[in-house]
Amino acid sequence: LWTGAESLQGKTIFVYSEQGLGDTIQFARYLNILARQAGRIIVKVPVSLAGLLRNIEGVDLWTGRGDGLPDFDFHCPLLSLPLVYKTNLNTIPNTGAYLRADPLLVEKWSARLGKEVAPRIGIVWSGSRLHANDRNRSVSLESLLGVLPDKFEYFSLQRELRDGDQMVIDAHPKFRHFGDELVDFEDTAALCELMDLIISVDTSVAHLSGAIGKPTWVMLPFVPDWRWMLDRDDSPWYSSLKLYRQGADRQWSGVIDRLRAELLTLRRK
Repeated sequence: LWTGAESLQGKTIFVYSEQGLGDTIQFARYLNILARQAGRIIVKVPVSLAGLLRNIEGVDLWTGRGDGLPDFDFHCPLLSLPLVYKTNLNTIPNTGAYLRADPLLVEKWSARLGKEVAPRIGIVWSGSRLHANDRNRSVSLESLLGVLPDKFEYFSLQRELRDGDQMVIDAHPKFRHFGDELVDFEDTAALCELMDLIISVDTSVAHLSGAIGKPTWVMLPFVPDWRWMLDRDDSPWYSSLKLYRQGADRQWSGVIDRLRAELLTLRRK
């Protein structure tokens, strides 16, 4: 196990993602730092993220889960890298966008979307049903689409639908959902790149859009995940994110009202 004390010069270190998809995207930023120390870095991530993360500079090999272990001198879990580098609030590595969408996929999705007739807003209203805090972090699609201003184009940035979502989509024909056309996070990143703004609950797409530097408004429950901290509307991890928090009533209505009010003030750049 590498703890930061040993020299990595001329050595191979094996880094593996041991947490969720959003965690992997958030902490992949440390691989650039590690690359300046190690002779070789081998990284193991979920297959759905391998294409997105393969272009991080300094990483020699990406493997997906299910492959055999490579030869290495040291190993380190991805989410232990902030500990190794003694990260605190003032030393979080945040230099802007550190991931990018594939230009060919951006071109493909641009053709799929067609001519832009209004500012484009991507929506993520729910995450994985299996997430332990899903009932607190997800919102109903109807509660969003029913009140958002109609001067924008709205697009779904998630694949999975919940019970009743398709009925809501059918009732809002201008809201476009692509489902299984989003093969992996490379497709999602390309679609995010084409948005003017992204509105998301606390899911992996919020991390993705922040990592590629897109303006993103994140809806947070009253008791948020640790990384969002408390009593602030920005994130030291992502410069392009703005945070919208539930009040003590733990209801989404106040958050959605604030989103609507601020959307009405937006002017096209």
